[in-house]
Amino acid sequence: MTNIRESLAKTKQASRALASLDAEKIDAVLNALADAIPENSDSILDANKSDLSRMDDSDPKYDRLKLTEERLKIVAEDIRSVASLPSPLGVVLEEHILPNELKLSKVKVPLGVIGLIYEARPNVTFDAFSLCFKAGNACVLKGGSDAKDSNQAIIDVIHNVLEAHDIDPNIVHLLPPEREAVSDLLNANDLVDVIIPRGGRKLIDFVRENARVPVIETGAGIVHTYVDKSADTIKAKNIVLNAKTQRPSVCNALDTLVIHKDKLSDLPEIVTPLADKNVGIFADEESFEVLNGKYNNLQRATEEHFGTEFLSLNMSIKTVSSLDEAIDHIDKFSSHHSEAVISEDEEVVEEFLKRIDAASVLANTSTRFTDGSQFGLGAEIGISTQKLHARGPMGISELTSYKWVVVGDGQIRE
Repeated sequence: MTNIRESLAKTKQASRALASLDAEKIDAVLNALADAIPENSDSILDANKSDLSRMDDSDPKYDRLKLTEERLKIVAEDIRSVASLPSPLGVVLEEHILPNELKLSKVKVPLGVIGLIYEARPNVTFDAFSLCFKAGNACVLKGGSDAKDSNQAIIDVIHNVLEAHDIDPNIVHLLPPEREAVSDLLNANDLVDVIIPRGGRKLIDFVRENARVPVIETGAGIVHTYVDKSADTIKAKNIVLNAKTQRPSVCNALDTLVIHKDKLSDLPEIVTPLADKNVGIFADEESFEVLNGKYNNLQRATEEHFGTEFLSLNMSIKTVSSLDEAIDHIDKFSSHHSEAVISEDEEVVEEFLKRIDAASVLANTSTRFTDGSQFGLGAEIGISTQKLHARGPMGISELTSYKWVVVGDGQIRE
């Protein structure tokens, strides 16, 4: 294994030169990278096939690992979207002239060097670079061994584009896939400014508990949708189907359907489309009695089925007798990622949105919309579930800090 600290030092050094790049240059590089993706799709997809060959296709991570021509097209579109956004750098957040005539301003600046640790999602390699670069940051990427060939192929493309534009390729560094590299990254507090873990609960907990570098948590998604007694059944059926099955392996997919007991008579209609997708349901006692004989892939729920991020075509159902009980259940099991309510009662919607503690709260729509590109951020480097600095989908604005700029004309403090 190469000397990790030497590599990190090169990235730290390279990051300083980013301050001299203007917005036009950054956008030109990003658009060139978007152009390079289809030009290099064969090599990227060949590398991805190599990774996929080592994974069982029944593994929930398989879909996350898989790249296709269509997915690469979407990645390129996202990079162009990032390039089209206004630069967050140099934005003046506040400015004042003090009584002593000092000019004081609060200005957005890059975080510096961002370390990202993620699992079998090679598209994150493109997303992380484009967002960090747009916000003036260098980045150190630690992808999982499952995606090592894909990540290396992607980094090769990024480095070629940077070199073609006379930019030091060390501004983005891919660490070796071995786990030992994580320890060096977590302890490089003199070389790395912040670390963002993006993956399952075990990964996030490990990073938080072992890092000396400041951490921004991007959380596992234990996602609920509450179907109120006033819910429109057709809306509920369509929203639940989309939230659960549109892409079940991602963090904003539905895990637990919470339903008011007065709406149980409509539950068979709400979940019927899920059967065509072979969704397994773990139902509590009341919902099981309603669905038994009307839904084939049905089992009785145990406590472990609540508070589980399934990342697959499985979900649980919890029956409640009131909005308060629904909120209590969600609060107990939530990872504070994305929580939704389906209701035609404006007071219920207002109470839910006000009282639920999550990075994203939604009413009468699918939780699958909690996403950086869907929110108009171009892409996202992760979805933060913490409350300090950034929360929810993290775009370029969340990858900046600020500094105070003080300009005087000879003033001294008395």
